[in-house]
Amino acid sequence: MMPDDIASRRHILLLCLLLAMLSLALFGWSLVDVFSANGSIAAMNPSGRFAGLIALHSLAPRYLVGLLAGAALGLAGVLLQIVLRNTLADPSSLGVAAGAHLAIVAATAFAPELGGFPRESVAFAGGLVAVFIVLGLSWRRSFEPATVVVAGMMVGLLCASLTATIILYSGQYLTSLFLWGGGSLAQQNWMPPLDLAVRFVPAFVISMLFVRALTLLTLDDQGARALGLSVSAVRLAILVLAVALSAAVVSQVGVIGFVGLAAPNLARLMGARTVRLVLPLSPLLGALMLSVTDGLVQAIDRASRFDMPTGAVTALFAGPVLFWLSSRLRAARPDLRADGLTESSRRQLFPAILGSLALVTALALLVGRSEIDIGFDSLSTVATLLPWRAPRLVAAMAGGAMLATAGCLLQRMTSNPLASPEVLGVSSAAILAMAISVFAAPAMGLAGQIAGATLGAILGFAVLIVAARGGAFEGNRMLLAGVALGSFCGAALTILMTRGGMEAGMILAWLTGATAHVDPAIAVVTAVLAVVLIFPALLLSRWLDLLSLGSEMPAALGLAMIRTRLVLLTLAALLTGAAALTLGPVSFVGLMAPHIARHTGAADARSLVAISAALGALLMGVADLASRLAFYPYQMPIGLFASLIGTPYLLYMLARR
Repeated sequence: MMPDDIASRRHILLLCLLLAMLSLALFGWSLVDVFSANGSIAAMNPSGRFAGLIALHSLAPRYLVGLLAGAALGLAGVLLQIVLRNTLADPSSLGVAAGAHLAIVAATAFAPELGGFPRESVAFAGGLVAVFIVLGLSWRRSFEPATVVVAGMMVGLLCASLTATIILYSGQYLTSLFLWGGGSLAQQNWMPPLDLAVRFVPAFVISMLFVRALTLLTLDDQGARALGLSVSAVRLAILVLAVALSAAVVSQVGVIGFVGLAAPNLARLMGARTVRLVLPLSPLLGALMLSVTDGLVQAIDRASRFDMPTGAVTALFAGPVLFWLSSRLRAARPDLRADGLTESSRRQLFPAILGSLALVTALALLVGRSEIDIGFDSLSTVATLLPWRAPRLVAAMAGGAMLATAGCLLQRMTSNPLASPEVLGVSSAAILAMAISVFAAPAMGLAGQIAGATLGAILGFAVLIVAARGGAFEGNRMLLAGVALGSFCGAALTILMTRGGMEAGMILAWLTGATAHVDPAIAVVTAVLAVVLIFPALLLSRWLDLLSLGSEMPAALGLAMIRTRLVLLTLAALLTGAAALTLGPVSFVGLMAPHIARHTGAADARSLVAISAALGALLMGVADLASRLAFYPYQMPIGLFASLIGTPYLLYMLARR
């Protein structure tokens, strides 16, 4: 054995021992707190019987669930990474966990009579469909790592949007599923750890029997076939096994992110180079990492009574890890170009868009739905409902125009067709900062919310700028940096929501893009901000034209590159922060509108910005009307409704190119 191998194994052993000691110490701390004289549980029953029941039927099974769920996720993650030759693959990044969660929520809402059908089987079916969609979208690029993860994240976003839609319109008894999806390890009996053990142990044994086949899969497909391996059959079998493990965890404790991503990469970082070593080490590290995280969560909960979901806390660590891993990938830029229209058609385009805007505005204000049909309301009904319809329509269209303009600036500046505030996680950063401002300074009102959202967007862009120094603005690397930022902000928002109260309701409304809170004052402020911020974007169109020439030509023509990028990023941040107040973090109008504008053949930056802003307003006007009519008597939040349209559009463009 080489000296380097001996040293790496010593490092691995030392790390595992430290994590195991910390895990046991945190579990012991929980037991001591339950039985101590100062503990609230012991105070209720000095005899100790109640404390003993809590320790035996809650703390002990919770500790084992943490170990087994972490081990299962670590094993699933390493299997996916080996099969796809992708260090960024795990059940969360491939949409498996989100698909399983969607299947459980849908089955609970629409088919409760399936109570006798195993919940794990429902989760397995949802996860399997999600991963096959991801692989189908990326097979043309030979499962290129960044493309697989981008497709997986988009499928995950679509599943999350559908899950939120079902929860919102299926009654209060499903609301707890939203927070449960954040991943809670709290237990009341021994059935979950027994179920996980029954599934993990055979899966681990099967995986170890496949060590030789998995080793061959680390080669290219042609080389593996030359050595006698049936690549397709083995890949399919391992994928099914990994999805089954992920579904088992989701069905028992909800969505736990990060563990399946971090455990195998941590094993490799510590020097594990062969499949024979990485395969058993990943579940061991996953078990210890999740157990330690849950122990820390319980300690914080006892000190603050915050009651955080463990899955959301683990997802907080996903952002930094994704940033680090994305810098190790080869840059690949998705080609989403369009041929455009003819010159004569383009001259007629802007008047057609303005006419469509007028038509949609009229329909949104005049059309309503009853239990019988859809039609024009009477004048008296319109007059009664106008104070509610007009402000939300104005705010939605103004927000759509601002997000579309921000997306156009980003795509033009970075020459990346997938850049937008929503995809890059900047909108999530704006919502997170807005939520923090509500908790920290609720008396500041609307002004504080707008200021917080703008500051959050600026900080989000600052994070991306720092990451750009390592190549994050090159093709899919930029997308992965945005995914990392969005993952971190989304996890932080979930943690904030667990506090409950009116603030949690406001955060949920912002996350889904609900416009029920929009009053005339908010509508006027949003409209004024749209005019004030979009106009400078039109004036800076010359900078955007020069930036499209590459990285060297603009500087040669006298353009101050650093100052230009900072000004444009600041303007995009202001647009994003102002729009986040009404549309939420995931509407995708900032991605769709510039794409559609390019399909029209708009070449110069001024035309592209103007058409994008008009299309953004048009798309959100249509979303406002459709969201009000499609789910009568409910009104779906327009941000959520737009995301249900925008995510399939992005997936279609990824599959097409």
